[in-house]
Amino acid sequence: MKLSDLPNIISVLRLIAVIPVVYLLVVQEFGWALILFVIAGISDGLDGFLAKHYGWQSRLGGLLDPLADKILLVCCFLVLGSQGLIPLWLVLAVIFRDLVIVSGALLYNYLVAEVEAAPILISKVNTAMQILLVVAVILDAGVVDLPEVLIGALIWACLITVVVSGVQYVWIWGRKAIAKGRKPD
Repeated sequence: MKLSDLPNIISVLRLIAVIPVVYLLVVQEFGWALILFVIAGISDGLDGFLAKHYGWQSRLGGLLDPLADKILLVCCFLVLGSQGLIPLWLVLAVIFRDLVIVSGALLYNYLVAEVEAAPILISKVNTAMQILLVVAVILDAGVVDLPEVLIGALIWACLITVVVSGVQYVWIWGRKAIAKGRKPD
């Protein structure tokens, strides 16, 4: 193992952490689930910092990091949705958006050209909204009562950013595919 592998190891550990986070949510140990979720979030920042600051970026890390983030968030949404803590329609919207983006990227990669993954600003805002919603819902479920208006505002902010970011990805990559299709290779 080299030091330059550290960001990838952290991403793998975050991926593994999904299992205990989900378990703790299922058994409604919300305090412990929140602690582990926050640690996973800190690890996301840490692996990104290490990769960028020390030039330890890798193709594997470029896949592992967002994969770990998405799996953690989607699993939390699924469990919290199944417990009635997040509306099912929002859970479905989050999953549908991710499926559209992944399917579109795979199709683009297969039919047009290699995908150069670069998250757009609204997508980063969407991820932040999803994280804030998960943290707020876990806090409200078992740690401290939060105002309903706060949870409601986060739910709607999350939905808006899910829709806008999904539409923007389809628009951007659709235009790129059309432009590539017009140019001779």
